Amino acid sequence: MIYIENIYAKEVMDSRGNPTVMASVLLSDGTLQNAIVPSGASTGKREALELRDKDSNRYLGKGVLKACENIETTIANNLIGLNPYDQSHIDMILQELDGTENFSNLGANATLGVSMAIARASASSLNIPLYRYLGGANALTLPTPMLNIINGGSHADNTVDFQEYMIMPLGFENFSQALRASAEVYHHLKSILKDLGHITSIGDEGGFAPNLKSNEEPIEAILRAIEKAGYKIGEDIAIALDVASSEFVENGIYHLKGEDKKLSAEELIEYYERLVAKYPIVSIEDGLSEDDWRGWELLTKKLGSKIQLVGDDLFVTNKKILQEGIDKNIANAILIKPNQIGTVSQTMQTVRLAQRNNYKCIMSHRSGESEDAFIADFAVALNTGEIKTGSTARSERIAKYNRLLEIEGEIAQTEYIGKVLFK
Repeated sequence: MIYIENIYAKEVMDSRGNPTVMASVLLSDGTLQNAIVPSGASTGKREALELRDKDSNRYLGKGVLKACENIETTIANNLIGLNPYDQSHIDMILQELDGTENFSNLGANATLGVSMAIARASASSLNIPLYRYLGGANALTLPTPMLNIINGGSHADNTVDFQEYMIMPLGFENFSQALRASAEVYHHLKSILKDLGHITSIGDEGGFAPNLKSNEEPIEAILRAIEKAGYKIGEDIAIALDVASSEFVENGIYHLKGEDKKLSAEELIEYYERLVAKYPIVSIEDGLSEDDWRGWELLTKKLGSKIQLVGDDLFVTNKKILQEGIDKNIANAILIKPNQIGTVSQTMQTVRLAQRNNYKCIMSHRSGESEDAFIADFAVALNTGEIKTGSTARSERIAKYNRLLEIEGEIAQTEYIGKVLFK
């Protein structure tokens, strides 16, 4: 029987220049695989804990040596000798070892790193792709990308309130065509912004970060780029927004600083209704604060039958919180971030719950990423149908797209569901 022979950890760097955890798993047959854990900037307060050292003498307190130590002591001591192919059992042990709901003892960056590395090592040991190991024969759907091409909010140092302005290439036959079209729009957008006199530096996720005058101006620029690239607005390529409203709410009032507006939840919903009526917007993420459940009920009532309403900070990939949202008819989609919950199995449980209740799922990166492309395989394995992993710039984002191109070439009959995603 193949068993886990050893588990190691190392402090490595993420795309923002901060330390993060790389976990390595060695199996008894000689298989050695790694996994690198991402880190978010805009984080929900209920997501699993990312353990940091808080030693001001190292990395401004952001070191992860303690998380690495937890991997090489507590976690390794309890997992060495076990069957690596029983992912759910291993992940349950990780939960029990920590003993808290949010991994505040071991750190979710420790547990997730080990969980992902074990899944990857198991797939490699069996000589099958990770998506096939986690998803079986049903892993066929290449996800429709949501590409963040203009950054605002906490992802950029500019005057735009909304965190992400994304394009969704819906009207294409396959993933590679969709990605090509998206890259073309991205390059045309750069030219348009440059011609308008804006800087074309990029934010954490590869989108441009210009100082625009309103929250609608980025949409207008993107629509011009779609047209200039030769694609049909709303048909070939549509717009998606990540508002990340928890970042600009205070005492129930939403302050759009870029436009100098202070709005109640009801007024902000009316604002969204006007945007949706005016522009080809098919998805809004975190339109209201993670604490504003009453507002979310109204938002879902007003727009839930028209567009995708995504809970990120709202649900934090947690099946218990998602179940509450399902019971209250809040939102109709969930962002899936494995490091919000702490293990591969818990992530899969949340996706299954969402899919059983007709909530769409969007596999997602974090703003602090690495060359690790685990989520690309994960999106295909779970048939999420959608993925967020940044623009067509920055190598830590491109790593995911390139992996999806590889997967598309490996699967004989892939599905790309962009055309029917919002029918």
